Amino acid sequence: QVQLVESGGGLVQPGGSPRLSCTVSRGKYSVEEMRWHRQAPGKQREMVAQIPTSGVQNYAESVKGRFTISRVNAKNTMYLQMNSLEPEDTAVYYCNAVLRWGKRDSDYWGQGTQVTVSS
Repeated sequence: QVQLVESGGGLVQPGGSPRLSCTVSRGKYSVEEMRWHRQAPGKQREMVAQIPTSGVQNYAESVKGRFTISRVNAKNTMYLQMNSLEPEDTAVYYCNAVLRWGKRDSDYWGQGTQVTVSS
């Protein structure tokens, strides 16, 4: 049974630096690319950052220089270090992973964790 579990969200003051975690229970699959997405109230879901197995990171322009994505493959865990948070970063943050079995890739999602930036 594949499961992605996020943690680390909550209420954060502007300028805060929380870290989100996502741990994958991967079963028989291998974990390929991993991504963080977010969805703010009334807006479409957007990809925030992505990291393939090679570790080369890619970021949305809105978070570049403030957020850092990383992964520890041995722990099947991905992180999102968020710095200098702004109220505009308030959203539900979702973990997303591409899992592979043989030649087939499938997308899996976590349940989301709320991050609210407010004083």
